[in-house]
Amino acid sequence: MNHALSKSDRLDATFAALSDPTRRAILARLADGEVSVMDLAKPFSMSQPAISKHLKVLERAGLISGIKNAQKRLRKIEAKPLAEATEWLENYRKFWEGRFNQLDSLIEELKLSKQTSPKRKNKKGE
Repeated sequence: MNHALSKSDRLDATFAALSDPTRRAILARLADGEVSVMDLAKPFSMSQPAISKHLKVLERAGLISGIKNAQKRLRKIEAKPLAEATEWLENYRKFWEGRFNQLDSLIEELKLSKQTSPKRKNKKGE
């Protein structure tokens, strides 16, 4: 992971990397364990250089790293950038959860006030 980046820059890089469905699919595959570049490329109908470009974006974001294992160059997922992105999103989830709870309370208050208030008479006095 690139530690020289600020937390904000790391989030930018993480979300930019996650914006592409191929890169998300690569991360999903790596969540099951270390995989060679050749094996990562198999399910995609694109050239090896195109896959390599996606891998470089993921590496720059710190989402994956490389490992040398004998003759193979493996890639593995790095959890920290995803944890930071999840933490950032969690703050907004809590914000919206609070707002929905306030809305639920307001709806309950309105229901109770409607049940307890005397019925209004219409213009004819009925």
